[in-house]
Amino acid sequence: MVRQIQWSSLSQVLANQRPVQTSIKTRVTLNSGVQMPWLGLGVYQASAGLGTQKAVKAAFEYGYRLIDTARIYGNEQDVGIAVRQSGLPRDDVFVTTKLWNSDHGYDSTLLAFQESLRRLGLTYVDLYLIHWPQPGMRNETWKAMIRLLKEGKVRSIGVSNYTIGHLKELLGQSDIVPDVNQVEFHPFLYQSDLLEFCQQNKIQLEAYSPLTRGQRLDDPAIKQIAAKHSRTPAQVLIRWCLQHAVVAIPKSSKKERILENSNVFDFELKPDEMRQLDSLSEDMRTNWDPTTVP
Repeated sequence: MVRQIQWSSLSQVLANQRPVQTSIKTRVTLNSGVQMPWLGLGVYQASAGLGTQKAVKAAFEYGYRLIDTARIYGNEQDVGIAVRQSGLPRDDVFVTTKLWNSDHGYDSTLLAFQESLRRLGLTYVDLYLIHWPQPGMRNETWKAMIRLLKEGKVRSIGVSNYTIGHLKELLGQSDIVPDVNQVEFHPFLYQSDLLEFCQQNKIQLEAYSPLTRGQRLDDPAIKQIAAKHSRTPAQVLIRWCLQHAVVAIPKSSKKERILENSNVFDFELKPDEMRQLDSLSEDMRTNWDPTTVP
């Protein structure tokens, strides 16, 4: 069970940098100075080919500018096609991809990145993440990530699925702080300790599976809060992330859902509603459990 810190304690942390999220165009400034959209589209399990391309194009139509893919997803090429065909200025779009477990190691990381860049058909990546804290190899991998950053091939670097222990190890061995830590994050997995640690170390927390992969959209508490605001449960879950100053990347391949998920900037959850949602935490994971990785 994740230890719950007091709401007032976390509120104090966030109060010092209250996010101004007025629209889908709003961005957060990362510790490197790079600006990242607060809301993006995840394409995990989006079918390769036209399925991914249509989803990304719909996202662009509705104002999204952050697209999150990964080598293991098998759809980097389609994300790249959609970006290039969008007609949007390249510096207006924020593209994230990730290094997979089998590609860890210094030389392997450099090679894997070049392959991702080739599949994307882009000249650089906005954010490159270590997808998973692979035992025994992640420090050499991080050194390669830093090289990519210094060479200008990536604008920012970060990690994914890192626990506090993994982050402490990295920070103890490198002067370069990760811009982002992307983890599963939703009311049923309210990782308050991790959020507080990242806030204190200027690491932006980013939520994948913020909608619990649809498993808890019918929860009575969420439905009740959604009804009060004339919103959907999905919109409430995304809004909850944003009010915790967490970037959210809900996944959907349906145009109407992509639009629905974007309409979260014109309402605000009340403090008692946030506390109610926080209290739902039960260490529920719909994906991997990184706490088992030494």
